[in-house]
Formats: sequence, C-alpha cells, structure tokens
Amino acid sequence: MRVQLVHTYDDIISRHNLLDAWREFLKGKRNRKDVQEFQYRLSDNILTLHRDLAARTYTHGGYEHFKVNDPKPRDIHKASVRDRLLHHALYRQLYPFFDKTFIHDSYSCRHLKGTHKAMNRFREFSRIVSKNDTRTAWVLKCDIRKFFASIDQQVLMDILRAYIPDHDILTLLNRVIESFSSTEKGKGLPLGNLTSQLLVNIYMNEFDQFVKHQLKAKHYIRYADDFVFLSDDRDVLAKLLPQAQSFLQTKLKLELHPDKVSLGTLVSGIDFLGWVHFPHHRVLRTSTKKRMLRNLQGEPSEATVASYQGMLGWGNAQRLSKLIPKTKTTLA
Repeated sequence: MRVQLVHTYDDIISRHNLLDAWREFLKGKRNRKDVQEFQYRLSDNILTLHRDLAARTYTHGGYEHFKVNDPKPRDIHKASVRDRLLHHALYRQLYPFFDKTFIHDSYSCRHLKGTHKAMNRFREFSRIVSKNDTRTAWVLKCDIRKFFASIDQQVLMDILRAYIPDHDILTLLNRVIESFSSTEKGKGLPLGNLTSQLLVNIYMNEFDQFVKHQLKAKHYIRYADDFVFLSDDRDVLAKLLPQAQSFLQTKLKLELHPDKVSLGTLVSGIDFLGWVHFPHHRVLRTSTKKRMLRNLQGEPSEATVASYQGMLGWGNAQRLSKLIPKTKTTLA
C-alpha cells in the first residue's frame, strides 16, 4: 500500500489556506485587470469560494485560450482568477506530500530543482558512465508526443486514488481535471494551470518508479516529457527502449515521439534541455541561439537581457555573451 495523504478536504478549503494561497497567487500579478477586479472585493470573493467549496457546490469555469512561442508554439489555457486561486490552494497542500514521493532525478516544476540542476546532473552521470572519459558514454534520449494533451484523465484519477483517501479531495481534483479536454474527450491537462505542473509529475512518477525499480536504471534523468538514460553499454540501452515504450503505452497511454528518440554517444553531442552536451563542454542549441538573437533585436527589456545573460552562464557561450546588449543595471 502506498503512503497516504493525511491532509483533509477542510485543510484545503479553509479560509486560512485560501488567504495564504491568494498571497502566493498575487506575486507578479498585481497590475492585471482581472486580478485587481477580484481583489477589489477580496473578502467577499474568498468567502463565497469557501462557502461553495464547503457546500460541495463549487464548479470550475472555462478557459481563455491563447498561443505562445516558448520556444515552439504552445496552446495556453488560462482559468479565471477564482479558479486559479483554488489551484494554488490545492497546490500548497498537495505539493509537499507528493514531492516526497518523487525520485531525486525528476527536475521539472520542483522546488530547488530546475533546468540548470538537471544539466549538471547529466554532466555528473556522463563522467561516472565514461569512467572519467576512459569509456564511451552512450545516451538514450526520449521525448513524449503531445505530452500535456495526451494525459489520460481516468488513469490520472486512478493514480491519485492510490495516494488520497479523502473522497472530497478526489472529487474536487476530478472537477479541476475534467474542466479541460484537448481534442479528445477525457484527455489532456491545460498548460497554464499550476495544478497541471504537479499532476503531470504525479502521472510521470509512475514511469520514474518503473525505471528505477523494474528497469533498475541507475543513470536516468527526467525533465517534464524529456528524459535520458546513460550507460557505457549500447546494448543495455537498446534493450531498455522497448520496455520503457511498452510501459508508457500500456500503463499511461502515452506515445514516444518517433522523431525525438535517439541513441548516440556523448562525444557526438547530445541535445538535451536546449544545449548540446559533449564530454567537457556544452554549447547552445542552434534553434535556441537564433531565438535568443531574435528576441534581443531592437530594445529588449532589462529582464530579457538579464535572463539570457544568466542562461549563457550555464555553458560555453563566451562569444554569444558579447552579442548581448548592456543594460543600465550592468553599466551602473
């Protein structure tokens, strides 16, 4: 039997938790019109939400849809402020519990993790596998096709039931999950919900646990739907692939992207998380470099410049760094 969540429905819907969730939600959003309108009658709005939740009459609203390029075109679905407040209330009670169930080498949307640490872990694993460059390091890299749109909502709910004994929490989560569907009914989670970030990690944790306990893979890293296996034996990785593929298909109803599965050596360069990795250095992916230079044309904001300056510090990009314009803060 799996470890069980001890928090109750009342913990999630309490006015104290809703107020704390509002304070967290508000960061960086104070000037947005919909947020200001909700805040104008904050006490009434939170009290009404609390009453609806307590009476079990809460219903999730629809979504505002728009597209972004980050870096490829993505469909973002934005819920109302009221619904996003609930997402934060759920997240702050559920995340600490579920995060403890995740493997160490899952790096997406987790506190004290992220892209930079995933890449450093990749470098650490490559040194271990290659015995400090005395053996060939092989890397199996995979990507899941249409990841968020392919999440099976029923499978997700079955996973949640294994951890959450409280029927009311499950009902509330089900309402959030079923508030959205992609092109196929019963499929998908919206890019834009805070809860989606946690739910996809809960979903993929099933695969992570299979990799660690059934496949016995020691050198495995996952960031969202991108994951890699490292080994000094090509045949080991070749045999691993169909087993991983079968689990994803049968248990999670996910498909690997046929054009984004590769098995190669580190010496030849491994494209992972926006960088091409080699034994002793990493260089920015060509598409990432082009996007950066395009975004820096004209008069980019200081935040944009600072973001790229920080990113380029993750690898060998001294020449590219010279192409970034100086900000007022830098000149000061």
